[in-house]
Amino acid sequence: MMTRSLSTGRLAIAAAHAEAALAVHAPELTDGFLAALGEAADTVGRRLRGALTREGIRDCGPGERHAFNRVEYATSGVRDPVELLGQEAPGFVAELHNAVVNLAIAMARPPAPTDDDPDARAIGLERLAVAGHNLHPCGRTRLGWDTSDVLAYDLETEKTTIGFVAVRDELHLGDDVWPAGERPGFRVQPVHPWQRDSVIPQRYKELLDRGDLRILDDEIEAVPTAALRTLLLPPGPDGRRDYLKVSLDIQVTSTRRSISVASTRNGPAVSRLLERLVDSDRLILMHETAGAAVPVGSGRDLSAIRRDGLTGRLEPGERAIPGGALPFLLGELVTGDPAQWLREYAALLLPPLLRLTARGVALEAHLQNCLPTFVDGRPHRLALRDFAGLRLHLPRLAAAGHEVELWPGSVVGTDDLDIFRAKIGYTAFQAHLGELVIRLGHDFGLDEDHAWRIVREVVDESTSGDDHAFFTAPQVPHKALVRMRLAGPGDIYIPVRNPLHAPA
Repeated sequence: MMTRSLSTGRLAIAAAHAEAALAVHAPELTDGFLAALGEAADTVGRRLRGALTREGIRDCGPGERHAFNRVEYATSGVRDPVELLGQEAPGFVAELHNAVVNLAIAMARPPAPTDDDPDARAIGLERLAVAGHNLHPCGRTRLGWDTSDVLAYDLETEKTTIGFVAVRDELHLGDDVWPAGERPGFRVQPVHPWQRDSVIPQRYKELLDRGDLRILDDEIEAVPTAALRTLLLPPGPDGRRDYLKVSLDIQVTSTRRSISVASTRNGPAVSRLLERLVDSDRLILMHETAGAAVPVGSGRDLSAIRRDGLTGRLEPGERAIPGGALPFLLGELVTGDPAQWLREYAALLLPPLLRLTARGVALEAHLQNCLPTFVDGRPHRLALRDFAGLRLHLPRLAAAGHEVELWPGSVVGTDDLDIFRAKIGYTAFQAHLGELVIRLGHDFGLDEDHAWRIVREVVDESTSGDDHAFFTAPQVPHKALVRMRLAGPGDIYIPVRNPLHAPA
């Protein structure tokens, strides 16, 4: 088999399984998949190699050094990424191989057409970031799906569906995420079709047998986003489009993507809080308007959250670009001085986020959660989505006269300022601006030290006191993505050199 030229070990076995499945379900992709395997393995390996060196796990040799101790390598140097590990980690090995295989499938798939509205166009642009998360080696991990599931539900799929279950009133907790019509004694809850077919029948047989939970035949068409569990709905009567975020019990990057009861209850409450706190007309909040769960079993398998879209909310000529696609579109957007473009972009991104931080809200502002908008290539506004990963500093909120009723035990609320600040520091500076600064250097020759001096000037203008000291300290915490996979559940941060420390 052609896969043997890639490796003779476990990666070749994983690739052969996928090749056999493609031969049945999508034979037209087989040649492209085999051709892409080497590049996919190298992409995952390069990201792993950089993370191992950056996180102090293993020195993988000299590479291109960047801010926040980031190291980029021209190649992985191996045929199978797991050769870089130097330690036994069976679970992580499976994640890496799964990422390679799924990335190769994605690379082989043709671009899917999209509708002509801002939300659909944004999904089309998300597909440019074919490797997924810009720092995580497992950006394409989908543990729990087989190849036929990837073909049916992954980002490159043009259309999929949303299914529904009916659940007795007393088992339903939260809002009516989906209008149900007349079903006395029951509430209707949207579910991912894979979850409906693969998880619910196995885990909730007793409820199904009793009739307390019913799988409905109803389906509606939807479009998968890069988040996979979040799907774009068809336009409503007013032409606007909403999203549904539904539980999906597979592992993507580091996390199983089911949804906690807390997230369903906190989402609308946090949206209302942000509406009160935001003081800039340059921010567009993609509100979480309704959420509900069925707190039986794990309490996570039947959850759903409804979210506002962008269609109908943009100005003429305003173009929304998901952050993950920005590195691939800078050639279109940056038509003049790259330093001036970066200054304008940092001035769009940082001031409103840092003002919210000062008031007690640290948003998870990595590329995947941000949709900046542009007019003639110039940064114009910033749309923010998915509030589940933010942190709220409850004492700061209280001091400012704001209260938010969080679900008991919610991890989003904290009294620890270091944990709170690390959330915005890692996502906005390292994962978001760090990627753009590197791309502006590679594509336009913008000196990296000069770029960070520009960002530092914006920070100086936008924050002060202890927050300013934290964000400009000699070292700042970096989220150690690979250490977290090797150690087990929980966030791990390590100190890295901060390019914002030098005075502007």
